[in-house]
Amino acid sequence: MSQISKSHEMTLEESMLDMGRHARAASVRLAAMTPAQRTSGLKAMADALESAESLILDANKRDMERARKKGLDDAMLDRLALNPGRIHAIAKAVRDIAALPDPVGQEIARWQVPSGLDIARVRTPLGVIGIIYESRPNVTADAAALCLRSGNAAILRAGSESLQSALAIATTLRSGLKGAGLPQDAIQLVNTTDRDAVGHMLSGLQGQIDVIVPRGGKGLVARVQKDARVPVIGHLEGLCHAYVDVDAEADKAVSIVLNAKMRRTGICGALETLLINRSVAESLLPALAAPLREAGCELRGDEAARAILPDIKAATEEDWHTEYLAPILAIRIVDDLDAALDHIAHFGTGHTELIITENASTAERFLAQVDAGIVLHNASTQFADGGEFGMGAEIGIATGRIHARGPVGAEQLTIFKYVVRGTGQIRP
Repeated sequence: MSQISKSHEMTLEESMLDMGRHARAASVRLAAMTPAQRTSGLKAMADALESAESLILDANKRDMERARKKGLDDAMLDRLALNPGRIHAIAKAVRDIAALPDPVGQEIARWQVPSGLDIARVRTPLGVIGIIYESRPNVTADAAALCLRSGNAAILRAGSESLQSALAIATTLRSGLKGAGLPQDAIQLVNTTDRDAVGHMLSGLQGQIDVIVPRGGKGLVARVQKDARVPVIGHLEGLCHAYVDVDAEADKAVSIVLNAKMRRTGICGALETLLINRSVAESLLPALAAPLREAGCELRGDEAARAILPDIKAATEEDWHTEYLAPILAIRIVDDLDAALDHIAHFGTGHTELIITENASTAERFLAQVDAGIVLHNASTQFADGGEFGMGAEIGIATGRIHARGPVGAEQLTIFKYVVRGTGQIRP
């Protein structure tokens, strides 16, 4: 792996540029390979991960010890932790990506024009993708595999809290690539905690990085979007809402809300705000609250919610703006669908929004009008995940308005070019 030099012979900037040049050369080779070759590389990466389980777990143990000493909260510790089951899941995600159609070279559209030219729009790799992320070691494998599936090289910059885990995973993935005859430098990990390395990546490394993908907290993504000199695919927060409609089926609503909030509270698809139609709130809110409380969820409500559940905490204006990533849920009673839509439009972050209703027309209006990367009807927000969407894995959930929105899989890591075939035409 290209290493960040600690000697005086090469500065951090020079080392980063060298890494970028190696990644660029690898990306050119990858793009010219066949889908079968890229698939073989992915399968070799998955095999290598399972073979290196003890090495990866030892590295993760060191990260976890440091994280606990630093006082990281439970959500962060959960994101950081690995175990044999999670390593198996990481390897499975890589195999799932290997089984996906290779997008490189796919024709998106093809047509002929009156001049007789045959024009095709064809998918091509973005090139070199820089991924900056924090505490989830699985992102190392997910991002690398999705980049490889789409013919791109990846420069990975993990957070300091997960560096040892990420380094072990990246080293393992590179060994798999080498064994399959693919360029190791298609996967590079920035092996330093020096924050200046992020700045160099955001500069684009003198044209060596084509796209930056931030995956982490609000502060990280805000900095990337502010300072990057190359295009960014990212999201700020996953402030997800569920609206329980007047026509919601009670048992279904209870089951979905409990899962959306409490299955894993530390992921960006976890439910953070519950909106309930006033007409059913008095009968339904106690039924929704009971299993949430039993599971250890703290409830905070507006005045109307507290009139029904007097012992819950009062929600403040800040609660409607907060992505808790913890077992806390804000509750607001709304008059109707329009009020729910207004709340989501004002406080939503464009990530994932849910309606629970048996009224098809109400559901379709919600799905059409809510501005978010993912909109759901009668299904947990915890499905906001590329793996659950059949993408094998994801490099993140994009909330912007560029070509990638929602789960970013291999297809979203391609761009296109126009291939024009003629028979000697000249323009009059």
